[in-house]
Amino acid sequence: MREQGSIRLFRRGSSAELRLAALLVLAVALLITDSRYAVLEPVRQAVAAVLYPFQRVMLAPRDLVTYFSSWTDAASTARSEKEALQRQRIELAQLSTHAAQLSAENEQLRRLLQVADTVTQPSVAVEVLYEPPNGYARHLIFNKGSASGIRAGMPVIDEGGVVGQVVRVTRFTSEAALITDDKVSVPVQVLRNGLRLIAFGGNPGGKVEVRYLTGDVDLEPDDTLITSGIGGLFPAGLPVGTVNSIERDDASGFALALVTPLSHPERYRHFLILLVPESERSLEEDEANDATR
Repeated sequence: MREQGSIRLFRRGSSAELRLAALLVLAVALLITDSRYAVLEPVRQAVAAVLYPFQRVMLAPRDLVTYFSSWTDAASTARSEKEALQRQRIELAQLSTHAAQLSAENEQLRRLLQVADTVTQPSVAVEVLYEPPNGYARHLIFNKGSASGIRAGMPVIDEGGVVGQVVRVTRFTSEAALITDDKVSVPVQVLRNGLRLIAFGGNPGGKVEVRYLTGDVDLEPDDTLITSGIGGLFPAGLPVGTVNSIERDDASGFALALVTPLSHPERYRHFLILLVPESERSLEEDEANDATR
């Protein structure tokens, strides 16, 4: 009785090798059955349904990282595309503006060529480098100087008419005073009746003045003034301006006419400098000085 009720410390069963072989046989049998028959499909569906929540939980960190990375990449791509579109918009606007500017400059150059064909004096086309900042004088600096035959005193014109006169020259640049500057005076005549006058710059309102007119002078508003050609400095027939008003001074007995220039130096970059010979310029300067005395 004692031997049958004694505790056995070591129990012997099937070996691990035998169990492994049995499991391998079972696995091969399941693989063959699953590949040839659909009897295990319900089992697979059930197992997949049970494992799906665990799969989602295990894959959640990966999906979160992937989503965050995709969102970051999308935001970065959208930002880059927006910046690229903005740059393209700016470049297209610059190209459009540049094309419009070139078109306007070409049109103005064509008009300048037509003006050059109408004057007898040789001329030099110049381009504005910059305008000196000066609140009391209106000057322009051009890109050509004495190396191109330009000398002080030569007139500057555009398709509208007289622009001004060269006052200072270096070898490669020249400086011109506009007709509204107090250093410039232009012999003019009234287109309507041929009356010869002298137009002076220096009016604070950007006008040209015809000074010391007699009370009975035959000059009216809207009269057009052109160069008289006296002295040969400014070719005859170039438009100068239109009379705005005539101010009469009863105390002195003289009148003053205010003239709006027909040239537009503030709009354009290209002008013509007329290469007037030195002798003609000296004669014109003497006549202008006599008229001011």
